[in-house]
Amino acid sequence: MKFGKRTEFRQTSWDEPEIFDLNETGVQRVGFLTVEDNEVLEREASLMQILGDKYRPPDELGLPQNSEVEVVRHFTRLSQEAYGVDEGPVPLGSCTMKYNPRIAWRVITRSGLAGVHPSSIELGVEQGLLSMLYELQEWFKSITGMDECSLQPPAGASGELAGILMIKEYHKDRGEEREYILVPDSAHGTNPASAAMGRFKVVRIPTGPDGTVDIGSLKAVLDESVAGMMMTNPNTLGLFEHKVLEITKLVHDAGGLLYYDGANLNGILGLARPGDMGFDIVHLNIHKTFSAPHGSGGPGAGVVCAKGELSRYLPGYIVEESRGEFILTRRDRSVGDMQSFYANFPQMVYAYTFILSYGKQGIADVGLNSILATNYFIKKIKGLKGVSIPFSPETPRFHEVVISLKGLVSETGVSAEDVAKYLLDKGVHAPTVYFPLIVEEALMIEFTETETLENVKYYAESLREAIEKAYENPEELKQSPRNTSVTRLDYVRANHPSTLTPSRKYEIMRERRRSSDAA
Repeated sequence: MKFGKRTEFRQTSWDEPEIFDLNETGVQRVGFLTVEDNEVLEREASLMQILGDKYRPPDELGLPQNSEVEVVRHFTRLSQEAYGVDEGPVPLGSCTMKYNPRIAWRVITRSGLAGVHPSSIELGVEQGLLSMLYELQEWFKSITGMDECSLQPPAGASGELAGILMIKEYHKDRGEEREYILVPDSAHGTNPASAAMGRFKVVRIPTGPDGTVDIGSLKAVLDESVAGMMMTNPNTLGLFEHKVLEITKLVHDAGGLLYYDGANLNGILGLARPGDMGFDIVHLNIHKTFSAPHGSGGPGAGVVCAKGELSRYLPGYIVEESRGEFILTRRDRSVGDMQSFYANFPQMVYAYTFILSYGKQGIADVGLNSILATNYFIKKIKGLKGVSIPFSPETPRFHEVVISLKGLVSETGVSAEDVAKYLLDKGVHAPTVYFPLIVEEALMIEFTETETLENVKYYAESLREAIEKAYENPEELKQSPRNTSVTRLDYVRANHPSTLTPSRKYEIMRERRRSSDAA
């Protein structure tokens, strides 16, 4: 089959019930039969005796009573109704998903690593694993230009919070009560949220006409009350902050610190280092940049690194080599633990495998190829009616690009959301919509180095088709998607308290309230 001759996308739709509703009898069973094995019953009776009044029968716990084949088929059907990076590109700008190499999964599952107890790492028993983690720390230091790294934070947002807490403690130890964190208006939403969680007040720094931080606005707010500034580079528009050295000097001269949000590191990986730009603290998203899987709530990993005196405030454990052995240590002014135990270990195996596979030159190719994919995509959509690239449209982008459909919506009534929904019918994942907030009708698109030329081309052609249809038959886009397991939702009904069901427990509680009210 030649590329571009794909069969029309149709996603499976099972109308699958909850696993609790598969077994109408409510009795534990294996296949057609219920469990009546004497040995099983004897073990259950023995456990009941040991636990005494702490024992709770399965029906009281509300657990589903299903056979293995029911469970396997249930989750297989659910997986067929989902879409992930194994099906195609997931170019969610600033939250993109990179292909997760199977070699890392094999290492984790077939080498016994998945069964290692976290305590054995903390006790120093697993010297081989500690040596791997030590080497990974060293690689991250080299990649970021930092002096030390902690692998403990369980997500990028956790790494952000750790960085904010480090800034707070640093100023506190110096007897300074600084209350403001500066955040560019194009920043990721977690930046102001993390700053607020650290009990800082957030000051928004506007974007200049060229799409980078407005230096005049920055100078106007810098004084001794500013604790630091959070930035990412390249920024959310995909533009390199070419005045970054001036920015870091201005903030440092005012006594503040610089925090680097690593969500966009893929665009400069192996090409430039935050530490060389003047940043004091860096967090890395292992799932975005270093190929670990993420989604469905985790598990994630967000390494945090620091320079100079800031290293004393790093969270959790640091692996050190001492007299031929690897040991876990804590820094004297550590902000504490960001989660239990050492780190989300499987994600570190992915990162280790990723870096080891690419090597030093290969890591630089990651950055170059992600830039190439973005700019190839821009070339393919250039000249589309109703579509524009705000802020320095002729300037090459790095890891991602933000396009505006402001013209399209004014001319056809078709919004960025409508176009995103139509893309689902083409068998590709929608981009990030309506972000950053400084761009009207925004679509933010990011292809990583793992996407092929053909995939990027198909995505561009699908977008072009959507735009052309918007002018020919706008109603078709407004009714998309049609070919997915779940078609367009009624957002009011979906979010209404009477229908929103975040969990099984919530559903049971609501049913009990309704029954009580009816009585």
